[in-house]
Amino acid sequence: VSRQLKEEIRRGFARLEDPLAGLLAMLESSSDWKGKGHSLGYFITTELQLWIKAHPAVPQSGTKLKKLQARVLGMLSQCPANLLDPLISIYQLHTADRNYLLEHVSHLYLQGNYKEAAILSIKLKLQPDQDVEKMCTPLLLQDKANLVEDYVAEYPELQRKLLQTLDTWCDPSFNIRDITRPYQGLSRYKPEKFNRRVLSKLVFRLLERFSVDPALCPNVINQRHLRTLNYLFYKRFVEKTMTEENWGDHIQSTAGENRWLQGHLVQLLLRHCDARGAARWARHCHVPPEMLPRAVAEELQKLHIQDRVEEVTKADNYESSKKKDYYQIPIPRENIHFLQTWEETQQCWEKVLQPGQVVGVDMEWKPSFGMVGKPRVALLQLALKDEVFLLDLPQLLEQAEAEGEKEKLPRFIQMLYSDAAITKLGYGMSGDLSSLVATCSALKDTEKQMQSVVDLLAVDKQVDGLSPEHSHEEKGVRQPEKGLSLLVQHVLGKPLDKREQLSNWEKRPLREEQILYAASDAYCLLEVYERLCKDPESFGLGSDLTESLVGKQIKKPRAKKQLSKQEAPSPSGQECQGPRTEPSCPTAPISPQEFSVVCDNMLQGLGRYLRCLGVDVRLLDNEDDHRKAAEIARQEGRVILTSGLPYQTLRSQVGEGRCFSVNCSEKAKEQALQVLKHFNVQVALSDIFSRCQ
Repeated sequence: VSRQLKEEIRRGFARLEDPLAGLLAMLESSSDWKGKGHSLGYFITTELQLWIKAHPAVPQSGTKLKKLQARVLGMLSQCPANLLDPLISIYQLHTADRNYLLEHVSHLYLQGNYKEAAILSIKLKLQPDQDVEKMCTPLLLQDKANLVEDYVAEYPELQRKLLQTLDTWCDPSFNIRDITRPYQGLSRYKPEKFNRRVLSKLVFRLLERFSVDPALCPNVINQRHLRTLNYLFYKRFVEKTMTEENWGDHIQSTAGENRWLQGHLVQLLLRHCDARGAARWARHCHVPPEMLPRAVAEELQKLHIQDRVEEVTKADNYESSKKKDYYQIPIPRENIHFLQTWEETQQCWEKVLQPGQVVGVDMEWKPSFGMVGKPRVALLQLALKDEVFLLDLPQLLEQAEAEGEKEKLPRFIQMLYSDAAITKLGYGMSGDLSSLVATCSALKDTEKQMQSVVDLLAVDKQVDGLSPEHSHEEKGVRQPEKGLSLLVQHVLGKPLDKREQLSNWEKRPLREEQILYAASDAYCLLEVYERLCKDPESFGLGSDLTESLVGKQIKKPRAKKQLSKQEAPSPSGQECQGPRTEPSCPTAPISPQEFSVVCDNMLQGLGRYLRCLGVDVRLLDNEDDHRKAAEIARQEGRVILTSGLPYQTLRSQVGEGRCFSVNCSEKAKEQALQVLKHFNVQVALSDIFSRCQ
């Protein structure tokens, strides 16, 4: 049909005295104008475009073409998006008078057609002659940030102007209502999407996408640094999960010599420390004495230059006395090697690349605290049974480049990951590898070539008996364990000491605490894996743990956002079982009110989603044993929703068809649709939020 249609269209063009005018007349009277997709109008237009290329004599010029261009311009703001490029090409709109085009776009803008005005400006490359703030403001108010990005994409000067404007709006003293007031009647206006927080995120996205110097946006950068300072004080004085030296490094580098940030730092010190402590840390961070309150300045005078910065709370006593509560690496300190030269690294390779070797792999990088750019790996840890090697990647890469052998490091890493005879252990390996690629682009295909890798994140949520048997008494002091630390606690009895996790890993020399932390993080993987392989049943895992995990490819998590290792996602991207339940006959439709479930603790997102649809849901807490779901199901007549290995255990403890396994790689919405479809639950509009208090 399409071939016959094409032939008919081309015969029609050939018969027309003026094909361009003919197409325009047809489109102006077309009834499928608003249709999406490839309408007949689109089909004919693109055929004319091809036909013109084969008949170069057809295009017109002069007054006749100008009249056609005027008619086309009037049509472009209503026509489907896929017709814009063909029509601009056919009627040579790039050759039209620029002032006339600008006037037309300005008319669209004044009519309130801001999106159409912006799209046409992009297509006709009119941006250099327009006011970027004026064009982009209504688009941002309509939550069309992507269109704003496209508008400035090819014009560095406009990118800088837009960023400076957005930065001005993010100044705490600036009244955002001054911007929004003229647009109160704007259609599709979304004021909740127009605030400093959203604008700040947009600024960081633009800085990264267009590689602009962040110094252009001092307000946004300062606000982000201030949030970092608040976060660091929270970690140190409320959570108590950072060591003094680690914390001191970060507050000094975050505040820098910025007077505004130093002023806020002094206020935070006074809130959390006494005058003497505030004076010590103010001196450590080089805060000018004239910025200090009188009491702090007096304390500063009493301090001697050679004084070591001491702790300003009682946290240190707590830290030293509680060290025994954490996992301790079981090998001697002299077996932990910090490698900065290729000669030393060569010996490491010879030991690591042995057939049959099991290697714990981990990486560390300086936390970005939300600033621009992907994190670059500063330390690569490789743990063997008797030794741990800490590779100083920045130093090794610099040395290799100086010697003209840039491929040295990628070659070793690719050999390690692609060797099927060497078992590599990690936790959240996909995130580690993406940071490694950001550090060394030659490694971009490593993930495709991986063999014999075991990501313990895939095991994490399937480990049975995650009850807090080994939890600590000081609930008010210690934060609940999570991520790898939680897995280590449940398998080996004690959690990891994560207080060095947010260290500045790029600073040299590394502190002793950092070296021990980095070595422990990699070595614990060996011990966890060995314990799980020896006795998988006692952790609720199948006896074929090794076969089921070794060699599986790691799928990337859906989210691209860089996560810290302690906040690694649940194994949404790992190998998971699909929906399973006992076979059952089709059931009569039921309402959400008649359907009651208990959700296992790895499915809290699904539970909350079903509750929003009116389903009676009970959620297990993170520390609850999976078997509690069976107990609740039997007592209250609920269906169990679970995932992965616990399904095998739980389905035998309840009646047939009363246990359902959802696909853990799906998002909550898709999981909910699986459940509703399987149990034939019919949701009406009145059910939505019916359980909301």
